[in-house]
Amino acid sequence: MEIKNIQKLVHNWIINYGIRYFNILTNTILLSEEVGEVSRIIARNYGEQSLKKDCKEKEDLGEELSDVLFVLICLANQTGIDLEESFHKKLKKKIRDGERHHKNEKLK
Repeated sequence: MEIKNIQKLVHNWIINYGIRYFNILTNTILLSEEVGEVSRIIARNYGEQSLKKDCKEKEDLGEELSDVLFVLICLANQTGIDLEESFHKKLKKKIRDGERHHKNEKLK
């Protein structure tokens, strides 16, 4: 699915089920909260932190990453950003800068 279609899908969900977008400041805070949830899962499952004793089931990283994506798309929709276009522009910049990593001795 193209990013443009995902942006439309999120917009339609907001209109049909969410009533309206939260304001941009609220969505920015929600994005931070969702990124924190992703960080917690990664720290406990891939890092040095242990799971809490009362945590019976493993948290779903994919679900939390999807929450991040959903709120990120809300912010893009609210601010008129075409994420597909912006992503392709950013990728072109990264391709131009791609040789830098090949020459980095730290990565060998």
